[in-house]
Amino acid sequence: MQRLIDNKLIYGQLMEVAEPHLVERYNLALTGFGLAPVELERFRIDMAGFSPEVAGALGDELYLDPNGVNRRFIILSPEQIGLPVVNTAFSNTEELLYQFFEKNAKAIYALTIKDVLYGEIEDSVFEVNDIDDLLSIEQVEFRVQTASNLLGKAGELQLLIEKLLKQPDAWRDNELLNTMVEYARVTGDIRTNTLLPQEVVFRQKTYWTSHFGGVYVFIDDGQVTVICDPATKGFRKSRPWQVSYIDRSDHDGVYRFLAESGRVDPPRGSWIERSQLLQERALMLVTWLAVNNDLRVDLSRVGPQWAANWAARHAGIVEREGSLPLINWVHRQVANWSNVDMREISPQRRFLISRANPEHADFYLVNRLISDYLQFDYMTRFVFNKPAFYRDYENWPENYRDHVVKQIRDNYLADKKALRRRLYK
Repeated sequence: MQRLIDNKLIYGQLMEVAEPHLVERYNLALTGFGLAPVELERFRIDMAGFSPEVAGALGDELYLDPNGVNRRFIILSPEQIGLPVVNTAFSNTEELLYQFFEKNAKAIYALTIKDVLYGEIEDSVFEVNDIDDLLSIEQVEFRVQTASNLLGKAGELQLLIEKLLKQPDAWRDNELLNTMVEYARVTGDIRTNTLLPQEVVFRQKTYWTSHFGGVYVFIDDGQVTVICDPATKGFRKSRPWQVSYIDRSDHDGVYRFLAESGRVDPPRGSWIERSQLLQERALMLVTWLAVNNDLRVDLSRVGPQWAANWAARHAGIVEREGSLPLINWVHRQVANWSNVDMREISPQRRFLISRANPEHADFYLVNRLISDYLQFDYMTRFVFNKPAFYRDYENWPENYRDHVVKQIRDNYLADKKALRRRLYK
């Protein structure tokens, strides 16, 4: 794991917290959650305020997500809006946090000058025991607090201002006026510098969750589709009139759903020749086959020519596995302007030659789902499915770890937008 940290493949874009007043505020938020303050002079945080150093000090990786629902957050600065979310049980946590930051930018800016914001992304359940618990989460609400009760005082001051404006004799009430002055000393002029977040309720959209080994919930107009392990409690039983269930091992059913709902692009020359995604997959596939054939294989010269030579020398392995011949065949078909009939392709191999539709709103989530079926495609797994990538990494031999880390560092981290645009859009 240290190699991932050193090469910024994990915890690489976090914000450092080193100013004593910010460290103190963070500890006040921890205390507000009933947690012990930490004796750290500096640490790093993500968009939600999660810190790997604080997690280590507390001995709890889930200190901001204890039950996998009602995610906690700690906001020290409006600059957190540009950070990733490192640890989360729901794939849309980052999107929800981003919306909260964006919709309440002025309030967050004003509050964090004086204080720390903390709280929970609250939904309708406190614990997930079955699929019905997941399906009952239709919206979330940001429950926000401040360590010095700035929000409470701002709210009370707003009520007093309204009372002063609406009640003719309120200006004669010295106690009311003195209270307003006392609150204003703390909050400032809330008429021009709002401290109260205005938008705190957001709809729950399509998402993946780590519960039950991984569940995908796709939401369309009037219809919900759940893809997961059929052993999950509630599978095909929770809301059967509203929910369609697909066994995640049913490759045909999953692919058909994605294709019919316009979420996946089948192989067409229009994107295959431009994106080079299949060429990249072919190279990663051959590298994967080489490592599985010989754990000590030399990967220092991996490239298109190396892959072609290895495949020629190990034709039997390549033919038995079957994926590389399919990729090559698809390339020949699209080069000749011929269509690929997906009905003729084995369901287990359809994702190999497809991609998520970049025009669909669920583009990121579909790429995550596709990566579940292409374990050798470490690039897609890292870009869209980091939890799976980190699990994979733990079981790889050292030479393969080193190769993959270098490839991601040099080809993705160097310019993330460019690689995503080239391969996936």
